[in-house]
Amino acid sequence: MVRVQRRKLLASCLCVTAAVFLLVTLQVVVELGKFEGKKFKNSNLKDGHAKMEGERAQLQPFFEKEGLTPSRQKTLTTESYPVMLWWSPLTGDTRRLGQCGADTCFFTINRTYLHHRMTRAILFYGTDFNIDSLPLPRKARHDWALFHEESPKNNYKLFHKPIITLFNYTATFSRHSHLPLTTQYLEGVEVLKSRRYLVPLQSKNHLRTRLAPLVYVQSDCDPPSDRDSYVRELMAYIEVDSYGECLRNRDLPEQLADPASMDADGFYRILAQYKFILAFENAVCDDYITEKFWRPLKLGVVPVYHGSPSIADWLPSNRSAILVSAFSHPRELAGYIRQLDRDDGRYAAYIEWKLRGEISNRRLLAALAERRWGVQDLSQDNHIDAFECMVCTKVWDNIRLQEKGLPPKRWQADVTHLSCPEPTRFSFSPLAPRRSSLREMWIPSFQQSKKEAQALRRLVDRNQNFSAQEFWALVFKD
Repeated sequence: MVRVQRRKLLASCLCVTAAVFLLVTLQVVVELGKFEGKKFKNSNLKDGHAKMEGERAQLQPFFEKEGLTPSRQKTLTTESYPVMLWWSPLTGDTRRLGQCGADTCFFTINRTYLHHRMTRAILFYGTDFNIDSLPLPRKARHDWALFHEESPKNNYKLFHKPIITLFNYTATFSRHSHLPLTTQYLEGVEVLKSRRYLVPLQSKNHLRTRLAPLVYVQSDCDPPSDRDSYVRELMAYIEVDSYGECLRNRDLPEQLADPASMDADGFYRILAQYKFILAFENAVCDDYITEKFWRPLKLGVVPVYHGSPSIADWLPSNRSAILVSAFSHPRELAGYIRQLDRDDGRYAAYIEWKLRGEISNRRLLAALAERRWGVQDLSQDNHIDAFECMVCTKVWDNIRLQEKGLPPKRWQADVTHLSCPEPTRFSFSPLAPRRSSLREMWIPSFQQSKKEAQALRRLVDRNQNFSAQEFWALVFKD
């Protein structure tokens, strides 16, 4: 009898449990239905304004994106908003609505959206742009947008007219780009004015008993700019402390040996002890300016610069850097550095702007004030977010024009959006070791990329898919 009662009790418990489970499941379905039913008001193509019904907090777990503010996180729909398809999986977002001012666009890396009726733009990351897979045939409504902030050595094909002119919109390091990223390595005006790391000149003179006047820190050796050849020659005429893998003659403390420590406080304080820093870019391109230039300015050290031919347009003041291009040979540069090293007055003229906290370059000030993105600042959109919104807004502008019966505005990149000449060697480079990676690789690589750019453009203009065999046959046809 006891066993029977136990079985009845167990059966009753199971029934109650099942009933509770069904009720909970039903509630979940109802809530999901409510969630799916939430839409934006005015969610049509007449305007991009969107206000979400319900609490934004309910959406937070679904749309987490680093650097994306809550105001740009929306429920997902692709039927009412233009689709921006990242052809390169740069963001990792499979489904995301982004709010760009008054405009809203749907962003995704899912290539199945290529044929979606609402797809309006294809977004490319320059380093990943290749012949293996292109969104062809290209529909008339598909704009192509390029984001490329990197060195030309990452993808030389982009720097030739046949390829750069494939794109409607660009975000590159060039000031002529639709979204210029020239100051992408500079946080703002205040870091330039800051005296946090500034070492007094008297202390630097005292440190000269154990430090060279010049410091060089590079671990990417023999790049297209041929910088190592220049520094190697310079070392024959003046002492240079070199901490990186390239031409190394001094070691960093063990805790700073990792390249990830390049922005560490301890690393900054070591560099700040020097009077001059050799700031050599890995490539010579207009407006291609990296942390190699901005870092010494932030630290109160005079940069000896080689890289962007247009660097004079971006100096904080007329006398804030020494340009290698002003000297015909490293021997002359070494002589000038020695003069400044011995003459405190002449050296101080190069850091006077820093001591006064005055930046006289209006172009630089305007570029920093007008940009709509931040550097290492989570309170602002980053430059990728700004690129997405730039494309989104331009797409919406054309949608509004078409709704008024007007033709859409056609945007197109030109050669000024990525301008880099063919790499060259310094005239004294033959004195360098016989096997030079620049001589062996970069110049032929640039020349080869020009042929590839021409071949790729011819195939893309056919507006149909092509094979690798077709591409290479065309490259080597001539």
